[in-house]
Amino acid sequence: MSNTQRRHFTLGLAALAASSLLPGIASAQTLAELKKKGKLSIGMLVDFPPYGILNSSNQPDGYDADVAKLLAKDLGVAADIVPVTGPNRIPFLLTGKVDMLIASLAITPERAKQVLFSKPYSAASIVLYGTAKTPIKTAADLKGLRVGVARASTQDVAVTKAAPEGTQIRRFDDDASAMQALLSGQVDAIGCSVTVAAQIAKRAPAGQFETKFQLLQQNMAVALRPGEDEVAKAVNDFIARNTANGELGKLYQKWLGAPLPKLD
Repeated sequence: MSNTQRRHFTLGLAALAASSLLPGIASAQTLAELKKKGKLSIGMLVDFPPYGILNSSNQPDGYDADVAKLLAKDLGVAADIVPVTGPNRIPFLLTGKVDMLIASLAITPERAKQVLFSKPYSAASIVLYGTAKTPIKTAADLKGLRVGVARASTQDVAVTKAAPEGTQIRRFDDDASAMQALLSGQVDAIGCSVTVAAQIAKRAPAGQFETKFQLLQQNMAVALRPGEDEVAKAVNDFIARNTANGELGKLYQKWLGAPLPKLD
């Protein structure tokens, strides 16, 4: 086989491989098509408490589940909540295994290239949480202190970016290990979500720990397939209406024990 023939053969294989992927990508749906089915298939994490959990009846529950049910009711259809994982949630959406995601999906520029995001319906705040006796007002005060984080987590990235030279960043396998390190005095503070901070506050004597400052806020949105602008408008209207009337705030307070953060 000549070089030219070999090149054409290789290009042909590449084209064949690419075309074989196309049938797996689901087409965009209209709002009327979604409603006609009478059931809204919603992908949701069930291993991310309190946003997504399995309850005692082994059914999806949590803040995201309540939002999903409220949205389905608003659209006049039944909610069919499908458990997904972090890695497979976007593939499930793009291949049509679910109609949309309400899966604690933070809005990022990279993800926005793959999916169509609604306006934020929720947010996760990452804070610096530490012993009340240690004066920490800004990131500059972390110099010389021991700060724990879950390795390779969002809070690891945030603390590493904010902490000045001289900060002793101690990385643990997970949030539970970082939390235990704070409780046992191995670190002066940790970077964690407000939900982890709330767990620590429940376990520790009153006033022993406190939130020092917010590191960042991750806004979460409903994810749709590209081209579903009509559906996105309906979802955005739902979010705006239920933010204004306090319904999303009630659900957030129910599951996270805190007011719904201000959403941009």
